Amino acid sequence: MRIVKRILKVVALVVIIVLIGGGAWAGYQAHAFNGSMARIYTLPTGQIARSTDPAVLERGKHIAESIGACASKDCHGADFGGGNPIKMGPLGTMVGPNITTGGRGGDYSDAELARLLLHGVKRDGRGLTFMPAQDFAWWPDDDVLAVISYLRTVPAVARPSGEMQLGLLAKVLDRVNMIPIDVARRIDHEHRATAPMPAPTAAYGTFLANACRGCHGATLSGGRIPGAPAEMAIPLNITPHDSGLAGWTYTDFDKLLSTGIRKNGKTLDPMMPVTELGKFNQTERQALWAYLQTVPGKAFGGR
Repeated sequence: MRIVKRILKVVALVVIIVLIGGGAWAGYQAHAFNGSMARIYTLPTGQIARSTDPAVLERGKHIAESIGACASKDCHGADFGGGNPIKMGPLGTMVGPNITTGGRGGDYSDAELARLLLHGVKRDGRGLTFMPAQDFAWWPDDDVLAVISYLRTVPAVARPSGEMQLGLLAKVLDRVNMIPIDVARRIDHEHRATAPMPAPTAAYGTFLANACRGCHGATLSGGRIPGAPAEMAIPLNITPHDSGLAGWTYTDFDKLLSTGIRKNGKTLDPMMPVTELGKFNQTERQALWAYLQTVPGKAFGGR
């Protein structure tokens, strides 16, 4: 009995030490996160001349409503006046702000908006929180100009922007690169990636697929988002693996984007930006499909 008690005491002591050590590590990671988010980036804003050309505005509308997914319900909303709060359990609550001239968009000059899109840096020089600028920092100057020009034509919405609420777990997972929340530190501010001209090729699809990795993971094999609550949808495998898109044709993929219905007849979870995917044009659809065919097949859950 004495031996058992001694063993239990040792086990209890080890558990306490582990908990203290784990808490100290988590605290250090949170401190590093806060320090990174407080950093001031001294990046020039450059020059930008807003356009009123109907073709430019139409291009900007297309990007904002499709590959940028800015108008999705979980981003900035259909009227760009702010999206629905995304409650992510211990990670916190994420919400896209009002970016019309009646909200935060009115606080920014066109040049400051361009810097925000390309560098993930706000007008005060600090980095963005959660908004995936790292996924579209490759947009060419013409497309950045088009998006900004279009946004300036959107009617002002007088609705307060929601506030991000980050839990300790979100900060820790960001620091270990499991969830991208600290945006600016993930962008190479010195060497901007250059995308090829839009074409139905894997080369162009490589850039479009950046927007998929936030949910489906770096390898696109899906699996539960780290730290997400149990009720949140689990992203699917979109690699050419048996647990993913093996056996799919472009026709199947095209139908998925248009209708939100998978090859097996099941409907995609509402968390997927089905409306925005449906607005991809044929060049973008074919390019994304071409790229997905080049991705190594990986079993579901590998993220």
